[in-house]
Formats: sequence, structure tokens, C-alpha cells
Amino acid sequence: MPYLSVSDVNLYYEEYGEGPPLLLIAGLASDSQSWLPVIDGLSKNFRVIIPDNRGTGRTKPMDTETGIQKIADDCILLITHLGLPSVNIAGHSMGGFVALDCALRYSEYISKTIIVSSSAYCTQRNKLLLSDWHEYLKNGMSPELWYRNLFYWIFSDKFFMDKRLLENAVDLAVQYPFQQTEKAFKEQIEAIFNFNYIGDLKRITSKTLALFGRNDLLFPPNLHAGVLKEIPDITVSVMDGVAHSIHVEKPEEFIKIVTAFLN
Repeated sequence: MPYLSVSDVNLYYEEYGEGPPLLLIAGLASDSQSWLPVIDGLSKNFRVIIPDNRGTGRTKPMDTETGIQKIADDCILLITHLGLPSVNIAGHSMGGFVALDCALRYSEYISKTIIVSSSAYCTQRNKLLLSDWHEYLKNGMSPELWYRNLFYWIFSDKFFMDKRLLENAVDLAVQYPFQQTEKAFKEQIEAIFNFNYIGDLKRITSKTLALFGRNDLLFPPNLHAGVLKEIPDITVSVMDGVAHSIHVEKPEEFIKIVTAFLN
């Protein structure tokens, strides 16, 4: 299992396929394995690199200081460790914050940028919601209930039409062997709270795709697409019939859109 020692953590990562490098950054409370639904498809055309962000998965120690810029720094150190002059980067949700930071502070390493179900800041409603999620963890809510509540926010109505699909998803989440700790989750949401790049978007030089789900409750496109349009060279795409986790609900369409943009 490949690890890279970067400052205060041992960063776990995986690689798949060959071709132009594509670095995928997971969102809140997620790690590299959240990209599994699209790995096979993307790795047919790209060298896909998926790290576990600090505070998640197999990156150790889990309970360490976290910030959007710190995660971005880890990503750039991984890129240089692999001997890559530049990469395409895609980030989902909180990972979109990280991708924006990389595109802004490390523009020489970023070829194209993809922002998935994300924005340049966290709304006050989302801050309150994430704070509640942390309180649920801190106060001992059962993992089953915690994940079910999470899924209500990140999946579309169609996902819940199949009760067995929902129960299987909950079981997989609860039984996942690399569970995030309450402290690590708190570090991540505080990193999200402290991120606001609205005034900096015009300085991003990479060609950018902002990809939204039409039914996203956390980052609704009617609000956040307009925010990201401050990026000079940006294309906005909205997928119908999906919510926040678009690469999980419609992986084939996600792969098609990403591949077309990067090619």
C-alpha cells in the first residue's frame, strides 16, 4: 500500500490506469474509496490518483490538524513525489474547495480544474447543518441513524425508492473499516467554515468545469453556479436527476462529461 510522508502525516494514495494524470479529491467525511464508482471508467483514459485526505481513511495519524490549504499542500507534495509536472484535478464538495485552492496557489501544477457539487464558500445554513452533524456524532447517535440522515442530504429522491439499496448503503458505511473519528470530522468542518475564495476566483487561470446535480440540497446550482462563474475560463454543467453525490448516482454520465472536458 503506497504511502508518502508529508510533514505531519503519512499520506495514503492509490493509482489506476495510464494516460494524462487526474487527481481526485474526496469530500467531507469521505476518502479515496468514495471515487470507486468512477475509477474503472476514468482509468481507461487517465492515470487516476486518489489520496486519502488528512483526517480520513488510511492516512495516519487521523487526528491531526486539518485545513483546506493543508490538504492542498499534501496534494502538491504527492504530485511532485510522483514526478508529475502537472495534473488535472477534480474535487467533490469539500474536495472542490481543495481543488480551487490548488488552482489558485499552485497554478503551475494544475492543467485543468473540475469542481464537483461545490462552491467558493460555505453558506450559513450549511455551517449550521454541519455543526449539527458533528453534535450528533459527539452525543453518540447510532452510526446507522447518522448515515441515514447524511444520505437524505446527498442523494436524490430516486435513490430512496429502493429500500434495499438504502439499507445496503448504510450497512457498507457502518462496516467500513477506516471510520473517521469525531475529532477528525470536527477538524474538517472547521476547515470548511474557514474557507471563502469568492474574492479570489478571478485569479484562477486554469480552464475549469463546474459540475452540479440539479437536485443538490447542499450546493444548489441556482446559487453556486453564479458564484463560480467569476472564474475567467469556466464551463458550468448541470446534471438532471441527481443530487449532491453525482458520481455515485450517475457514474457513467459523470465519466462521459469529465472525459469530454479533459480531452
